[in-house]
Amino acid sequence: MGERRVPKRKPGRRRFLGLAAAAAAAAAGGLAACGTNRGAQSAEQQLGYQPSGTGAGGSSPSPQGEAGKAGNADWKISNAGPDDAIEGWSDRVSVLPGESFGLYVSTTAPGFTVSAYRMGWYGGARGRLVWKSDRLPGSKQEAAHLDPKTRMVSTSWARSTTVDTSGWPEGSYLLRLDADGGAGQRYVPVTVRSASTAGKTVIVNAVPTWQAYNLWGDYNLYNGQNGAYATRSLVVSFDRPYQYADGAGLFLVYEAPLIALAERLGIPLAYTTGIDLAGDPGLLKGATALISLGHDEYWSPEQRANATAARDAGTNLAVLGANCCFRRVRYEASPTGPNRTVVCYKTSFKDDPGFAAGQPPTNDYRVSPQADPESSMLGVIYDGYPVDEPYVVTNPGHWLYAGTGVQAGDSFPHLVGVEYDRVNTGFPTPKPIEILAHSPVTCEGRKSFSDSAYYTVPSGAGVFASGTMRWVEALDATGDGSSGADHSMNAQAGALTQRVTENLLRAFAAGPAGNTHPAQDNTAEVYGKA
Repeated sequence: MGERRVPKRKPGRRRFLGLAAAAAAAAAGGLAACGTNRGAQSAEQQLGYQPSGTGAGGSSPSPQGEAGKAGNADWKISNAGPDDAIEGWSDRVSVLPGESFGLYVSTTAPGFTVSAYRMGWYGGARGRLVWKSDRLPGSKQEAAHLDPKTRMVSTSWARSTTVDTSGWPEGSYLLRLDADGGAGQRYVPVTVRSASTAGKTVIVNAVPTWQAYNLWGDYNLYNGQNGAYATRSLVVSFDRPYQYADGAGLFLVYEAPLIALAERLGIPLAYTTGIDLAGDPGLLKGATALISLGHDEYWSPEQRANATAARDAGTNLAVLGANCCFRRVRYEASPTGPNRTVVCYKTSFKDDPGFAAGQPPTNDYRVSPQADPESSMLGVIYDGYPVDEPYVVTNPGHWLYAGTGVQAGDSFPHLVGVEYDRVNTGFPTPKPIEILAHSPVTCEGRKSFSDSAYYTVPSGAGVFASGTMRWVEALDATGDGSSGADHSMNAQAGALTQRVTENLLRAFAAGPAGNTHPAQDNTAEVYGKA
């Protein structure tokens, strides 16, 4: 094992996925869109509706229980400090309420505290302080290790403390590490998962994808220290901090806005991670819906099989991003426990010892050997990167657009990006499938389309795919877009995605959506072929 110091670089890989927007997403105090520069009307009025629960005209009651509690807006990091001021990781991506996990912290300060914030709505505060530690002794831990065979970066730090989650509500948490004297702050994410999902909409934290993109230690599944694909990691470890968003990984941009909206609406929710979904075939028993969030690219075959089986038993599926379930991976143990590494050799799958031993290749699902395109589960299929295009409504009478007032041809700048999906019947495509938005895109000179689509299956389950990676991020879009925040998406995009997502969450929480909203196939009408 080699040792490496840990410089922190900006992402220099094949795509910039909006990580710089994390601060803007975290700073957004609420989901209600603000006024725009189009006269005195708000975006909601221009779209013909008042979002539920945001004003006198809202139809939703105030959130009850945990979601209705007062929050703590001071969860946001205000002083990250130098790169090595403080950082850490947990030895479990998730725990059940009452279970404990180890926290591993390296800091240049003599001490630090840990504050556990449950992320949600909380009247717009977006977080609530659930627990805070006493002051703990701090130390600078040893340098990272680089495995010479797989180029996996990991640490073998000493455990700093054990955290007991007794009394913690289920949910997605950010632990904030605060070094003595204001020397620095960092997040450590952890999920307090639900023991039962029956009757609930299941939020899946896409931790395998967060780790795939994690460039802490200069290596991830896309490139190595020199920025080249050939020197990328073949395996990545959870035994290291997240580099992006001050340690929050991809959570703040691609997941937190949807959680806040769902809690504001009072939807019964359960929480889990992609790794837990892979490990428990019964996890989704009785669940009303499964929500894949903004960027959920890396799935194991077990994870996909369990989600598909739930769909075929009547659980609705919402894919609120793009590039979902694109990579086939395997989860393996590290010295800290099971399922602590993500294995994905991609084009080098033949070099994977697991593949040589008879396990599935860790490559793209759509390519051989064992090709199994993701479209058979999603309805749409990943089509490319990068794009930055308007979202164009083509089926305004669809029930998901109810209350928006949109008309055919209405467009919403920048909402399609940076990756996108489309319906492509050249791949396995469930029928009937209904295209709601058919947005022209040009991807590196190639003309194509991004599609929002909805299909239904005999179990009654409905499946919705947004077709754009920016859907969840857009939930926080406000103003006229001129600030550049949220990829310059404006309040109209925020209002549209809020209302469509609200319609979706309510319908999916009520049971198999296909029973009340069967899809009406229109692929021939849209694409000119069946």
